[in-house]
Amino acid sequence: MYIIIVGGGRIGYYLLKALLNEGHEVLVIERDPRVCKVITDELGSVCYRGDGCEAAVLAEVGTGRADIFVAVTGDDEDNLVACQVAKHKHNVPLTIARLRNPQNALLFKKLGVDVTISTTNIILEAIERAIPTHTLTHLLTIEEKGLVIVEVKIAQDSATVGKMVKDLTLPAGSSLVLIISHDGSVRTPAPNTVLRAGDQIIAVTTKDAEEALRATIRGL
Repeated sequence: MYIIIVGGGRIGYYLLKALLNEGHEVLVIERDPRVCKVITDELGSVCYRGDGCEAAVLAEVGTGRADIFVAVTGDDEDNLVACQVAKHKHNVPLTIARLRNPQNALLFKKLGVDVTISTTNIILEAIERAIPTHTLTHLLTIEEKGLVIVEVKIAQDSATVGKMVKDLTLPAGSSLVLIISHDGSVRTPAPNTVLRAGDQIIAVTTKDAEEALRATIRGL
C-alpha cells in the first residue's frame, strides 16, 4: 500500500517507522526542515518538505495513487483541510485524521473524513474499562445511522441476574448482539438466554437510548 502521512512529529514519526517495517510504501509530508532532515538521515528519502494542506503539494507527492491518507499534525484544522483535499480532489479511499479536541469528531465526519482518532477518547475508554463500577462503555459510533455500539456489564447485585433476555423491555431501536461470559465464552442472545453476573453484553442502540438501555439491562 501507498500511505501518506501529514505531520512528522512524534506520532507521524513512529507511525512511519511501523508502516515501513511492515513493508508499505510510506511518505511523510512535513513543513519543518529540521524534522525532515532528522527523518531523512535516519530512514532515507521518505520525507517531503511542504505543506500537506496545499493541493499542489499533494499532487506533487502522488496523492492520487495513495491507498490511505493520514493527517496527524497538532492542529485539528490542518488535519481536516489536508484530509478534505486528499478525499475530494485526489479520491483517496481512506482518510484518517488525528483530533486534539474530541468535540470536532462529528464535524470531521460530516465533512468527509473517514476515521478520526482522539487521544482523549482513547484514554477515557481505557479508564472506563479499568473501573469495575463503570457499567457502560462506548465501542463504536455510527454517525450516519445515529446508532452506537456499547458494552454493558452486569454486576453481581444486578436485578436482572437470572432473568431471561425475553424478560427485558429494551428501549426502541435497541438490540442485544452478543454476550461474553465471565469465563470468556461467547453466546448469541436468544429469548431464553439467561443473564448471569459478570456478563458483558454487546448491544446496538440509539444515542438517546443509551442510559435507558443500561438501566434495563442492569434492572435499575
